[in-house]
Amino acid sequence: MPRVKRGFKARRRRNRVLNQTEGYFLGRKNRFRQAVEVLRHAWEYGYISRKLKKRDFRRLWIARINAAARLNGTTYSRLVNGLKNAGILLDRKILSELAIHEPKAFTLVTQAAAAPRS
Repeated sequence: MPRVKRGFKARRRRNRVLNQTEGYFLGRKNRFRQAVEVLRHAWEYGYISRKLKKRDFRRLWIARINAAARLNGTTYSRLVNGLKNAGILLDRKILSELAIHEPKAFTLVTQAAAAPRS
């Protein structure tokens, strides 16, 4: 059976890992075994952080909407319920942007949500 050196494939795999750990501290960037472990942790933290980012932004949007709603004489929960009952389909991100950059438009939306439905 011929001898297999695995030079190209193994080198390509190692280089791919070491290129991804560029900029890491001490042996984490140039020792393959250490680099693999650190890189896997980095992927895990990245995955978790992408989920946390969504959660954090939603909390921020809700806080902004609540502050603007209170300036218009209502609360966040009453506003969201009123929007749902009125059939106004605006998500929290858009409502937050309206509250910050277009306060008059946000006031109109608040009034539309507060209007009694028959």
